[in-house]
Amino acid sequence: MKIEMKKITKSFGANRVLEGVDFTVESGEVHALMGENGAGKSTLMNILTGLYQANSGEILVDGQPTTYSGPMEAEQHGISFIHQEMNNFLEMSVVDNMFLNKELRTKFGLMDNKAMREQAAHYLSLLGAKLDVEQPIGNLSVGRQQMVEIAKSLMTDAKIIMDEPTAALTETEIDQLFGVVRRLKEKGVGFIYISHRMEEIFEIADKVTVMRDGLSITEYATKDVTMKQLVKDMVGREIDDFYPDRTPDHGPVAMEVKGLTENGVFKDVSFTVHQGEILGFSGLMGAGRTEIMRAIFGIDKYQSGEILLDGKPVKIRDPQDAIRHNIGFLTENRKDEGLILEDSLHDNIVLPSIDGFVKHGLVDDKATDEFVRMLMKRLTVKAMGPDVSAGSLSGGNQQKVVLAKWIGSGSKVLILDEPTRGVDVGAKREIYDLMNELTDRHVAIIMISSDLPEVLGMSDRIAVVYEGKITGILDGKTATQESIMTLATGGVEEHAGAI
Repeated sequence: MKIEMKKITKSFGANRVLEGVDFTVESGEVHALMGENGAGKSTLMNILTGLYQANSGEILVDGQPTTYSGPMEAEQHGISFIHQEMNNFLEMSVVDNMFLNKELRTKFGLMDNKAMREQAAHYLSLLGAKLDVEQPIGNLSVGRQQMVEIAKSLMTDAKIIMDEPTAALTETEIDQLFGVVRRLKEKGVGFIYISHRMEEIFEIADKVTVMRDGLSITEYATKDVTMKQLVKDMVGREIDDFYPDRTPDHGPVAMEVKGLTENGVFKDVSFTVHQGEILGFSGLMGAGRTEIMRAIFGIDKYQSGEILLDGKPVKIRDPQDAIRHNIGFLTENRKDEGLILEDSLHDNIVLPSIDGFVKHGLVDDKATDEFVRMLMKRLTVKAMGPDVSAGSLSGGNQQKVVLAKWIGSGSKVLILDEPTRGVDVGAKREIYDLMNELTDRHVAIIMISSDLPEVLGMSDRIAVVYEGKITGILDGKTATQESIMTLATGGVEEHAGAI
């Protein structure tokens, strides 16, 4: 199957999103689609799969003009779209999510539950994911849910569109996914691969098209282009150093955690983070990094242990307690936990800070408007204005809104769980610069990241978690990917500092 998109345009009201995009993908190739958040990549793919209709231009499938009425029809004709933001029914089982609207039936017309369980387990096993397919999908981490989405697409002999498929996966899971992609390529399956991870593009893609400001700027054979050129095409300028220099000036201990334990999840977790410090948290998926931070923030309970702020013990029973103690938490699951998607950007950003704008029992609307506009400008949030819904933004811009929310709240300790997941290269640098600015203002940052270059590039110290325990803390200046992975897999690293 060959797909050609020619001179595609799309507007939403007065907002011109696509200006005339050309894009072609052949059978048996991986064609990467790159560009900053808001460049129009997802909109282009939503037009291909029929979720949106183009204002002008044409789509040819094997030379025939084609339009689909929606994603289900596109999938029936061999085009499957794995979205960056998953739309699972969290209370339903893994198998029921995988076979929704395509249930298998026996010759008597009854649901063939046994066959569906077997097929679900088979396709997950291709990705190295051994899961109980009858458990609610909401019990799974974001990364595991992503593996289910990928397995779901493998069930069809489709041309597969992948939007940030590896954002929440471990290195091992990425290797397994790429192995499946290569095997399917040999069978003639084509892939459209949307990613901000440069190293993946050069590893898996045959071609790359760069979009900027609603236009397809350039197309290359991957072997004929450099990373520097792709970055320049995406952002319209050269970015010399991907990670900014850090000159940290650490103050006193801002937060100390002593012996935090939740049986079966994490055990005897102890660490400190100083004012002005970025403490990275690394480890394999399922090691317990996020669970530790959720307990500290009061989302989840813990059985024993102590949390101290500025040397004083505090009780954090729920997120409201954490916010009152000036702790902010950018969750890895921004869609379900970080934002109220139906609400405006204004309301999302001001929510944790609203008490500070109340005068004589009334909210000072003028002050909140100025506050929100200042934060949106500072974080370069691309939106028509503060009144649009958070759900209408691209993933990267949603991430900036969550950041704006916690920065505006005056957090003294800021927990960032996968802060650049699904964020483009230009916006990543903006977030890194912002992290530096915050630490210059003596904010203590805890950063959980599955991206080892990011952990090494931004952390002053790195705490490594294995099976719910911190196995060592490394100096960010001397740590390596090898030393982190040694600790992350239960090994001993001689240069690990005291926990």
